[in-house]
Amino acid sequence: MDFLTGLKISSSALKAQRTRMGAISSNIANAQTTRTAEGGAYRPKEVVFGAEPAKESFGDILAGELEEYGQKVHAKEVISSNRPPILKYEPNHPDANDQGYVAYPDINVMKETADMISASRHYEANVNAFNTTKSMAIKGLEIGR
Repeated sequence: MDFLTGLKISSSALKAQRTRMGAISSNIANAQTTRTAEGGAYRPKEVVFGAEPAKESFGDILAGELEEYGQKVHAKEVISSNRPPILKYEPNHPDANDQGYVAYPDINVMKETADMISASRHYEANVNAFNTTKSMAIKGLEIGR
């Protein structure tokens, strides 16, 4: 694998983790949202990741070693969760139904916080991998002088 491929893999992971952190931030911010523009309680967001070859063209893949080329990651889509809302009895709430129940999104703030820490650590690890690859390329150029 060449240096440019290593940089592409790390940068794709940075972008994917940034998307994940955005979805988690939205979930935490809307943990108590009972009314949205679409109607009903906020629906938590989830990020779906996918992989693709780090080589751009079929010729690049054939020219390289087929079994050793890297995979880039990307956030394929951000979807709304299908989890049903949690009903809490609050008859004085403006969004309460006829029985006095309010629909809150099914968001566990502690789980979302742990996911945010995980995404942050993954982001940090990919920054370090990017910087290491960059310094290796610079050292390689210095050797050639």
